[in-house]
Amino acid sequence: MPLGVLGPTSHTYFAQRLRLHYVDWGNETAPALVLVHGGRDHCRSWDWVAQALRDSFHIVAPDLRGHGDSQWLIGSGYALVDYVYDLAQLIDQERLAPVAIIGHSLGGAIGLQYAGAYPEKVRKLIAIEGLGPAPNRIAQRAREPAHERMRSWIAMLRGMAGRTPRRYDTIEAAIARMREANPRLSAEQARHLTVHGTNQNEDGTHSWKFDNYSRGFSPYLFNEEEARALWRRITCPTLLIRGQESGVHGRDPDGPARDFPSARVVTVDGAGHWVHHDQLTAFLQMASDFLAE
Repeated sequence: MPLGVLGPTSHTYFAQRLRLHYVDWGNETAPALVLVHGGRDHCRSWDWVAQALRDSFHIVAPDLRGHGDSQWLIGSGYALVDYVYDLAQLIDQERLAPVAIIGHSLGGAIGLQYAGAYPEKVRKLIAIEGLGPAPNRIAQRAREPAHERMRSWIAMLRGMAGRTPRRYDTIEAAIARMREANPRLSAEQARHLTVHGTNQNEDGTHSWKFDNYSRGFSPYLFNEEEARALWRRITCPTLLIRGQESGVHGRDPDGPARDFPSARVVTVDGAGHWVHHDQLTAFLQMASDFLAE
């Protein structure tokens, strides 16, 4: 009896002259489901979710520009709008619409913006901690004069220009850093995320795959009014997931749902920012139920 395919296949597509990478879990005749990772992450962070849902969906998971095995920019402008363009290219080039989308953090924000721009192309949407900066952070930035934000941004980029990617002597040292960033990860999770999220350098050390410039933030303010205008255009059922112990959102738990025609908010106990890692079983249950509705 032939062996089944255990993992995904790697593919390349192009957006704004960048060579971008994605993995495809097969089952092409099933409804399409795109999994979009967050900042400084990679497409293989979805492996547990993909393995659980691959029998019901055609799952595609991209590496965002500057992340994973996708090309880095010449320059430093990793803007949300460009990530949205990349997702639009992937969905159109691979003829995935109408598509379901699950996004985490930055990936959630990308999915929400895309669904607002193209509501007819998205049939279900799950955003994990993807509503953008917390209101208090937005207000704090708004109080800073424009010239100070610009000067801070320039200083930040100059600092990044002089920073070389950190090198870890062993993969175990990189795994330890991964668990330091999220202590809720199991040893198996941390190893998997690190192995797929690092490259081995010529001298045998290990470095993260993401471009340090992707850490940067724009000197211009987050336009929450325009974000909400896009959210109000989303017509598909939408599930907004937050971790009870996350320090990222800082929002009224039920407030965001008022900006969506058809959305509900779920708060997951015992989870921080990475809900789909911290409470995998609970996340898979709610995602499976929602997608099957």
